[in-house]
Amino acid sequence: MQVARALRDAAGALAAVSDTARLDAEVMMAGALGVSRSDLLLRHMGDGVPDCFADFVARRMRHEPVAYVVGHQEFYGRDFLVTPEVLIPRGDSEVLVETALGEAPDARRVLDCGTGSGALVLSVLAERPDLNGVGIDRSLGALAVAAANAARLGLAHRVRMLRRDWDMPGWSDGLGPFGLILANPPYVEMDACLSRSVRDYEPAGALFAGPDGLAAYRVLLAQLPAMLDESGVVLVEIGAAQADDVRAIAEAAGFDARLQHDLGGRPRVLVLRFGLGKAGQPR
Repeated sequence: MQVARALRDAAGALAAVSDTARLDAEVMMAGALGVSRSDLLLRHMGDGVPDCFADFVARRMRHEPVAYVVGHQEFYGRDFLVTPEVLIPRGDSEVLVETALGEAPDARRVLDCGTGSGALVLSVLAERPDLNGVGIDRSLGALAVAAANAARLGLAHRVRMLRRDWDMPGWSDGLGPFGLILANPPYVEMDACLSRSVRDYEPAGALFAGPDGLAAYRVLLAQLPAMLDESGVVLVEIGAAQADDVRAIAEAAGFDARLQHDLGGRPRVLVLRFGLGKAGQPR
C-alpha cells in the first residue's frame, strides 16, 4: 500500500476518536518515515508504508496523544522530545515565552519551575543568548527529557536541570537570585472533565493541584519574592477561569499582577512584579 491510500484509511478510522484525524495521520506517517510533514506531503505520497505505521494508528485509536506516539512536539518553532514523563507542550503556552522576551530584557538568569520537557526555559534561552538558566522538577524522568532537549538544541552549557520540589523545605537554597522566573505549575482541579488523551496518558503530578486547582500557586508564589533580583519578574501560566483567584494569591505574597491573554483571547499568563500587593511596602 502507498502512503496516500494509507493516510486516507487511517484518517477514516481515526475520525471516531479525534477531531483532527487527517492531521494526526499525517503527523504519524511523517514520524514513521522520519521526515517532516511538509516533506511527506510534497515528496512521499507514493512511497511504501513503514511497518510501524499500523501500530501508530492503533495507539492513537486508544486515545494516546500523537506527540507520545511519535515522541516529539513542536513548540515555539523548535522540536522537543516528549515522553509520558512530561506534559506535551501546548501552543497556548507560547504566549508565556513571548511575554518573557518582552518583560525581562535586562535579566541574565532565568528559573523555570516545573520544567517538564524544558520547552519554556529552553525556548527563552534559544532566543536570548545572553541568558543562563535553571530548570527544576521533582520528577527524575522529566529532568532526563529536559536535559536531552537541552543537548539537542545546543543549550546544555547554559542551563542546569535540577531535582527540586517546592513543597519541600530548602528547595530554593543556593539557586537565586533571578531576573526572570517562569512557572507553569499543575493547575487542574481533581474532578475536572478532561479528554481521555489527557487524563489517561499525561502525568497526573503535572496536571492536578487539589480540589480547586490552586494548591501549587498557594505554595509556590509565596516563596518566589525572595528569589528575585531587584528588577525581577515572574510569569505564571494560569487556567482560563483562574485569573482572579491566582491574582489574589499573588497579591497576598506582595506582587502586583497584570494579566496577559493568549492568541485565542483567553486569560493565560499573569505578569508579577514585587510591589505593594497586599503584603506591605515595596522593597
